[in-house]
Amino acid sequence: MIKTTAILVEELKNYKAPNDKIRNMVKNKELFPIVRGLYETDGNTSGYLLASSIYNPSYLSFDFALSFYGLIPEAVYTFTSATFKKNRRRKFTTPFGTFLYRDIPETVYPLGIRIMQEGNYSYLIADAEKAICDKLYTLSPAFNIKELEYILFNDLRIEEDEFYKLDKEKMSRFAKLFRSTNLDLLVKLLRRKNNDYNRSDARAI
Repeated sequence: MIKTTAILVEELKNYKAPNDKIRNMVKNKELFPIVRGLYETDGNTSGYLLASSIYNPSYLSFDFALSFYGLIPEAVYTFTSATFKKNRRRKFTTPFGTFLYRDIPETVYPLGIRIMQEGNYSYLIADAEKAICDKLYTLSPAFNIKELEYILFNDLRIEEDEFYKLDKEKMSRFAKLFRSTNLDLLVKLLRRKNNDYNRSDARAI
């Protein structure tokens, strides 16, 4: 369970020196420091369950979410999260793993976020469609659709078949709000692919 220093001090208010008690609990591995002012009672807790509490507001996205949904073949051991209006990247190296946070536009931040429950923990993670938009927003602009496809399926190694199984309408809706070259190209790519499907269906009739 995640606990703040304030919560612990309140719980330990019957002790003469609650902060000394906290230090002893850490020494005895009854508490595990995460970042300043934040502790975990279980040293085996998975890092993704802690990400939204370490730095907020935030939700898991980018590479971690792409791996979580099986869109990229690599396992991702850094917990990558989206935030907004922080104006800089933040990195926290903790006993529970490395946590990275970076901005996306405030207008799109609340969209496409899932609340997940695991035991007594809840955490926030982007939908697959939102995670792709978030990731493309962070990359250097592509020159055209062909280059964007190369980025998606070669550089990022997103599984192409799985990509086109996603909700293309939802992804386009998100992408249009980013005001980003890569996301504008993504909308065009999805529109072109949808037109290809429609032509194929027409020929089959």
